[in-house]
Amino acid sequence: MQRRSFLAGAAGLGIGLARPALAAGEARRVLRFVPQSDLRVLDPMATTAYATRNHGHLCWDTLYGLDAELKPQPQLAEGHVVEEDGRLWTFTLRQGPRFHDGEPVRAQDAVASIRRWMLRDLHGQTLATRLEDIRALDDRRFVLRLSRPFGLMLDALGKASTYPCFIYPERFARQDPSRAFTEVVGSGPYRYLAEERAPGSLVAYRRFENYSPAPRGPVSLTAGPKLALFDRLELRHTPDATVAAEALQSGQVDWWEQVAPDLRPVLKHDRNLTMDRLDMGGTVAMLRVNQLHPPFDNPALRRALLPALRQGDFMTAIMGDNRELWRENVGCFPEGSPIASEAGLEAITGPRDVEAAQRAVRAAGYKGEKVAVLHPTDVVNNSNLTAVATDLFQRVGLNAETVSCDWAGFLQRRASRAPVAEGGWSALVVLFGGMDLATPAGHPLLRANGERAWFGWPDSPKLEALRDRWFDTGDLAAQQKLGREIQRQFFQDLPYYPLGQYLNDSAWRSSLSAPRRGMVLPLNVKRV
Repeated sequence: MQRRSFLAGAAGLGIGLARPALAAGEARRVLRFVPQSDLRVLDPMATTAYATRNHGHLCWDTLYGLDAELKPQPQLAEGHVVEEDGRLWTFTLRQGPRFHDGEPVRAQDAVASIRRWMLRDLHGQTLATRLEDIRALDDRRFVLRLSRPFGLMLDALGKASTYPCFIYPERFARQDPSRAFTEVVGSGPYRYLAEERAPGSLVAYRRFENYSPAPRGPVSLTAGPKLALFDRLELRHTPDATVAAEALQSGQVDWWEQVAPDLRPVLKHDRNLTMDRLDMGGTVAMLRVNQLHPPFDNPALRRALLPALRQGDFMTAIMGDNRELWRENVGCFPEGSPIASEAGLEAITGPRDVEAAQRAVRAAGYKGEKVAVLHPTDVVNNSNLTAVATDLFQRVGLNAETVSCDWAGFLQRRASRAPVAEGGWSALVVLFGGMDLATPAGHPLLRANGERAWFGWPDSPKLEALRDRWFDTGDLAAQQKLGREIQRQFFQDLPYYPLGQYLNDSAWRSSLSAPRRGMVLPLNVKRV
């Protein structure tokens, strides 16, 4: 079937629906949503997968949420008091929120959840180095005493992505985050229905009748009241884009999280559908190299590739020629970040010269080491980007070959620190939402703290020192100045290669009210 050849009617779409359209009564009660990927892990502290992050926002709440301007707004918290020149924070929880098992959300739950979150999250790890004490005062109040101020406290506790500080029942929060829990007892607007889960096909939720939403605040990103306005929510994983588009057009599903780029023209002109860009941060593509072993342990060799790198080559490989859908000349901070700048960008915006890159590779002392590029063939964007990356390596004179695998094999092998000859790897493509990369504080691939860094394990004391300064930088002008310093150092050390930024549209039946903006979450919508 050609992607732009749609069937008249919706029968036989193969996504597990029993009839072409929903009955009128069911349509008012059930929201059917096609997510970008299947939910494989239930514990939001166990993975950076966005399917799990979004599942978290349905089932749990954070102390604070972020609005569209990334300003923290109270969620579970009623408020806070800061004393002793920023070294003593006292938080008070709202009265009313309960977990799905009927138990109240207590300060003890918040304390245990923050402790677990600090073990995993980049903001949390920095907070932990300044934390002298955290304890509950009573069921609604808890305190954090710091050795030195942490100005990003509310931004950290309210972050929307990788990793949100969700508040779990204490018995779950005490579990090591390296051991994912498999039972969901949340406090959010939807209850997870474990008995109905069909891996690769269906995840179902039921509205939590006793949910206590934030009483006020702007409804955007994760701020303001989070409302479940349908009795039931179904996430219908549909990996075939044509099938997903047909289901949306026929009314078998209500909402498609990410429209395939080549199907935008068709859906855009369907009068029964609305298509819009809800997630303004887009997705950033990055090429990560393993700096534990040759050849990429050599910073001169890493820099040698820059004259041949064209971000446009990577973006067109996945998004086509429509420049509305992608951006090039992207540094370590994506478009939309308040600290994105042109500092150091001449490394990737100047005249492209493959022969200059070849000469630089030889001058860097490359000895012909094998470059093993992990290639997950079952994930389309990653696969296409990996093919372009492998071609780039080969054109500049590296002995590069792809290691084909499925996504599960990719995730397993990227954790290996062994040399290539012993089952390790040299390079892989990484995709993260722009929101996660907006500042040095939470940027996973900008950390360069050696063996504690994200897969690839770069080691750059200068980058780390600049990042540490960020947490003590208050006003925006000072942050922007420091951001320029960080980006210049980034292009010297190259913990990864930025490949560009692409934008995704979401589409839904026009019978739905407008969704909340900032992140694509099936909340606060109703049938009108």
